[in-house]
Amino acid sequence: MTGRYCIVLLLLLLTAGCHTSRQVKTETYTIATLKGPSAMGMIRMIDSLSHEEYPSVKIEILNEPIQVRKMMLDGTADFAILPTTMAAIMYNKGLEYQLLAIPVWGTFYVFGADTSITRWANLKGKRVYVMARGMTPDVLFRYLLLQNGIDPEKDITLDYSFPTHIDLANAVAAGQANLAVLAEPFASLVMQKNKKVKPIFDLNDEWTRHQGNPLAITSFIAKKKIIQKQPQRVEQVVSAYAASTLWVNQQPDSAAVLIAKHQILPDEAVARAAIPRANLRFVRAHGMSQQVGAYLKVFYQLNPEIIGGKMPDEAFYY
Repeated sequence: MTGRYCIVLLLLLLTAGCHTSRQVKTETYTIATLKGPSAMGMIRMIDSLSHEEYPSVKIEILNEPIQVRKMMLDGTADFAILPTTMAAIMYNKGLEYQLLAIPVWGTFYVFGADTSITRWANLKGKRVYVMARGMTPDVLFRYLLLQNGIDPEKDITLDYSFPTHIDLANAVAAGQANLAVLAEPFASLVMQKNKKVKPIFDLNDEWTRHQGNPLAITSFIAKKKIIQKQPQRVEQVVSAYAASTLWVNQQPDSAAVLIAKHQILPDEAVARAAIPRANLRFVRAHGMSQQVGAYLKVFYQLNPEIIGGKMPDEAFYY
């Protein structure tokens, strides 16, 4: 489905029946998404829903993956967008969600003001700040260090002084961290505040070079019972999200306006800069088990607990 009315038409389908009678109520489904690339990709869907008087889809925009996890645990998230590693953990814990698509691919970069870094070998002896030991950025960076002949325990100092994305971004912007692993859109926010900070390594390209597959970093999942009982409604939600992502990439200036309007990012300039580096590409899960599995296997081999102690089986994929 193409054309400027694609999202509106899909959302009219989602709310079909809601307007025929004020007494008739359609079940509302809640999507838990994250304030960042996930919400950026679905921004046209978010904006279209904001104009509906009786929406049958509600989107909760959250700051941290742990908040999405809480909604999954208490059952209030019918659909959820969260890191693929966390999606695997929740599935391995027995929560009945299935993977619908990968909407966001790698968003991690090494940024800094240290102009002496031109190749990986230059990182030896340096201090690099990383958010949260054992989390996705840390494991990803450690893996790539090893692939480039650098021992993360001996050849480099990994500093976890700044435990969240926001803390680390603020430290880099303030000049308190000369080298750091940052994700979009925080990288664009930092560069707006500190003109000395530049991208040094694209960790997404590095991953693809070594793995042969891109970073399947973010997952879009849904409750299994909804997939089984309401497959058409699920398809409408999936199609709306896919169409929104395509529109964001094709119309970045217009998308930046909406991203700022809904306070996903502070202004249009940052949003416009972040879109190309956010790697927004909506790919359905069908036939993706090999690529997603290859991504998760790296984490499993480094520390099985990062993905819940085991590799997800084929029933994880819809």
